[in-house]
Amino acid sequence: MAIPDYQSLMLPVLRAAAKGEVRLGYVVEQLADELHLSEDERTELLPSGTQTLANRVGWAKTYLAKAGLIASNRRAHYSLTERGREVLASNPARIDNNLLMKFEEFRQFRDRSASKLPAQSVPLAMLPPAEVKETPDEIIREAHKQLETALAEELIDRVRQMSPAFFERLVIRLLLSMGYGGSVEEAGRALGRSGDDGVDGVVDQDALGLDRVYVQAKRYSDSHSIGAGAVRDFFGSLDRHKAAKGLLVTTSSFSSSAKETAEFLSKRIVLIDGVQLAKLMIRYDVGCKVEEAIYLKKVDEDFFG
Repeated sequence: MAIPDYQSLMLPVLRAAAKGEVRLGYVVEQLADELHLSEDERTELLPSGTQTLANRVGWAKTYLAKAGLIASNRRAHYSLTERGREVLASNPARIDNNLLMKFEEFRQFRDRSASKLPAQSVPLAMLPPAEVKETPDEIIREAHKQLETALAEELIDRVRQMSPAFFERLVIRLLLSMGYGGSVEEAGRALGRSGDDGVDGVVDQDALGLDRVYVQAKRYSDSHSIGAGAVRDFFGSLDRHKAAKGLLVTTSSFSSSAKETAEFLSKRIVLIDGVQLAKLMIRYDVGCKVEEAIYLKKVDEDFFG
């Protein structure tokens, strides 16, 4: 089953403290058991490496505290306030942001959050509270994912508009940015028209060039899928160069037969399609640059412990 959103966890988080002070980590474990989460679901992580369930339980606790329903007495523990006991006594079917909006402290918290957002944006705090299912950090990460997807598409489109020689140089630069070539000066070079036998570039892994990575770069449109024949041709080129490994990079894609062929050939041939290429360019800042860095921070429990 899917891990519930943070608002669906508010009532269970509140109920967990019905008998007295409770440790947050214990509540996470208890809820995982009650929800019958699989081992994979229990260990499901956000991109930041934070456990998804623990993150959402933490946000549920934060919002309950902002509404004055619970109080943190010591590190990673919380207990009910008198208001929290009254809410539980009313036997609510659900606790969400709409219910919390009944309390002045929570409304002030939402208003403060909204006042710090740009006027031209759609403030999270001004949306109908129950419609916001994700935690604030999850919303930021999803927006970041969408931005990177759009950037990847734009990068590949731009590369396809450039010359084959530009693409060859780009692939060599990417490999060097990834650490191939080590500390060898001018370790990588695009061969351009001087290239022969289907090899467009080469990266020396050591100063003497004893260990080399041979590269073939194919700049094609998205509709042009590379087949098994091109992989076998590249294998023949590697054989003529007495090379043990090679990299075949394209702005398009590889057919299933091409991937299968690369797996069973005696030389190590790695296939990089347009989607993977764009991800690597973004990861290693090739063809793109950081416009703005946003750091997500949280309370350091050890500091206050």
